[in-house]
Amino acid sequence: MTIALLNGEYTPLEQARISPMDRGFLFGDGIYEVIPSYGGRMVGFDRHMQRLTDGLKAIGMDNPMSAHAWLTTLTELLERNGSGPMGIYLQVTRGVAPQRAHRFPAEVIPTLFAYPFTIEAPSNGDISSARSFSAVTGRDQRWRRCHIKSVALLGNVLHQMEGVNAGADEILLFNERDELTEASACNVFVVIDGEVATPELDSQKLPGITRNMLVDMMRDAGDWRIAERPVTREEVLAADEIWLTSSTKEIGAITMLDGHAVGSGNVGPVWSRAQALFAQHRFDY
Repeated sequence: MTIALLNGEYTPLEQARISPMDRGFLFGDGIYEVIPSYGGRMVGFDRHMQRLTDGLKAIGMDNPMSAHAWLTTLTELLERNGSGPMGIYLQVTRGVAPQRAHRFPAEVIPTLFAYPFTIEAPSNGDISSARSFSAVTGRDQRWRRCHIKSVALLGNVLHQMEGVNAGADEILLFNERDELTEASACNVFVVIDGEVATPELDSQKLPGITRNMLVDMMRDAGDWRIAERPVTREEVLAADEIWLTSSTKEIGAITMLDGHAVGSGNVGPVWSRAQALFAQHRFDY
């Protein structure tokens, strides 16, 4: 039985209830995070808390809890649910309003919700433990505030279904300049002639925690050619390796794109080295 957290109370997930007047339900008016944990230890906790605070600020809200209070609360939530590989979904909405109106209500109490779910055990970089994915390409039709981790994810959902309906696991999105933005639920890296490149952050991309941790790890290691820069469609189609990064995937390898093999069609050696680096330092950043 999964135990969830709702407004300070631990309760069985199937018994958790919110009001239909909650603005998260009515408008998607809220911010969320997904934090991976292994053996009861959360990965990138401080970074997730900072992004949560930044996202709430961007929609005119304060974080209702301090980072320390979140740490205490989510640690207890994990303890109540076991210690295997788990992701923690947490969501803060503006709360229950007296009536449905677009204008922000005054003096409303935010709704806080969190629950854990099982994720796959992380890889140490061994090719045999790699997860490979297929993807297609498409035009990015989401809104221009993708840097905010809003709970209003209909654009992302429709794009992911575009990939699923084409028989793929994911979709790589490109803007009007035919530059890579991200996937429907992940950031993207490409490997070209030994350089690891990922699109530079702006309002078209989510500042992914795993993405940012990996970039920092590579730069700190000092023996990687890592670049944050525009990545063109031509570069993606000709890449030696393509990776997806997210909190629950860590680094995933795309081996098929638009029905064609990426590189050799197998998980590549640069992925193996990158995942091994991430596995070594996932609790250090």
